[in-house]
Amino acid sequence: MSRRAITFVVLIALVGIQGRALAKETCESLAALKLPNTTITLAQTVAAGALARPPGPVPPGVSPPDFKSLPPFCRIAAIVKPTSDSDIRVEVWMPVEGWSGRLHGAGNGGFAGLIHTVDMAQWLQHGDVAAGTDTGHTGRPTMPGESDSSWALGHPEKVKDFGYRAIHEMTQLAKATIRAFYGTDPRYSYFESCSNGGREALMEAQRYPKDYDGILAGAPANYWTHVGVWANALAPAWDHGGSIPATKLPAIAHAVNAACDALDGVVDGVLNDPRTCHFDPSTLLCKNGDSDQCLTQPQVSVLKALYAGPHDAKGRALYPGYLPGGEEGPTGWGLWITGMFDTGRRYFSDMVYGKPDWTFKDNSLDEAVAAADAKTAKILDATDPNLTAFKAQGSKLILYHGWSDSALSPLNTINYYASVEQRMGAPETVAFTRLYMVPGMQHCFGGPGPNNFGQNYDRSEHANAGNNIEIALQDWVEKGMSPSSIIATKYVDDNPEKGVKVTRPLCPYPQAAMWTGKGSTDTAANFVCRAP
Repeated sequence: MSRRAITFVVLIALVGIQGRALAKETCESLAALKLPNTTITLAQTVAAGALARPPGPVPPGVSPPDFKSLPPFCRIAAIVKPTSDSDIRVEVWMPVEGWSGRLHGAGNGGFAGLIHTVDMAQWLQHGDVAAGTDTGHTGRPTMPGESDSSWALGHPEKVKDFGYRAIHEMTQLAKATIRAFYGTDPRYSYFESCSNGGREALMEAQRYPKDYDGILAGAPANYWTHVGVWANALAPAWDHGGSIPATKLPAIAHAVNAACDALDGVVDGVLNDPRTCHFDPSTLLCKNGDSDQCLTQPQVSVLKALYAGPHDAKGRALYPGYLPGGEEGPTGWGLWITGMFDTGRRYFSDMVYGKPDWTFKDNSLDEAVAAADAKTAKILDATDPNLTAFKAQGSKLILYHGWSDSALSPLNTINYYASVEQRMGAPETVAFTRLYMVPGMQHCFGGPGPNNFGQNYDRSEHANAGNNIEIALQDWVEKGMSPSSIIATKYVDDNPEKGVKVTRPLCPYPQAAMWTGKGSTDTAANFVCRAP
């Protein structure tokens, strides 16, 4: 074959990867695509800016994309039924032109129940194919991004869809439609999400290691069966005067910072590593009557229990305790802890016992934990430390967790990372995995510390691997560039439009950012990553 002929073949192949020159199907013809257990309900070319924004949550701290600025794309909607009781809704959005060659899968918060179209729009704007799913159910919304769990009552197959099947089915459908539309497989596939979505991410790495080349797992609720234990463990104390009202959180936050803020050498309202803080709740004991500036004895006991974590009757730890710091704020303790967010009870009532009116008074803590482990651990927990198959694919995993998370203990993610190191060895683990702990960040976002580092799918014009964890993951997968420190930003009032307040490097665990002693402590350049 002549050099000219070879060049022509190579050019045709490249066009097929980047565009639609080798497409086997038009968008509309995909309505007839035959896939196992799948019904295509919509196959439609959407003109630029023609899509009205579908319902879906907007990650806080992120400016939602202008749906009128979306490029033309092929919109696929489908229902997947791997069992007779399954009803998994999936959407796949494929750019008509300029496809990057990447697939991005979107995860879900809480009990899921809707498709995260805002996340999908973010990726579509950057030329990626985006896929999302409701994980097989809808439910009454309880907060942005989450439904209740009543759909699980009497539907064990739907629980399995939620637990692990739906994301895999979504991924398989997305790859099949990509193959049909573009005439080629995606060059790279990514999945990223936080909270329950972080659990979904780890479930993919553990159960379906061939699905994704890169996975970003934030604050993973991967020990799902034991997350709900908290409310059970505290219920008796709550009923006997131990409830801590939100009006007392400022006093707790002030006392914590007074005791521990300066330990890292910088007084900034952020604990660099809360594990070094040994704050004693007894110092807040009321001495002259109850007020918002002190805690009653039952409240002191509850606060100590929160730090210690729940234990069974034999004293064995069931789930890590919470850490001091980050008590205040809209996503702080007032939402997740003192407000007694109802997720834990609903998990036990709807998924474990199948009784909508079940309360923690119905069973002892040990009984509830045993029932949860027996019935749902194999379905919902993503705690397997053996990631050998995932690593063998050349895939990469990045975990992150806010040190001030009051929804899921940051110690749980550290424990999982440590379990992978123990199972696979530290050198093998660091070859494909990174963990970033984020000082002052609450659950997935927000909090007193720098909490924007590209984890919410938002890319500014200045985004790069040094300040955007998503790009850092891509560079690791596609260019072999191992990530090091990543710059996190704190905006004024957590509003990017108001400008930058503080920048700080996030360091690969177990390293932490330490001030050099020179220059402003508001500037990342004046910090270095050091091992503890």
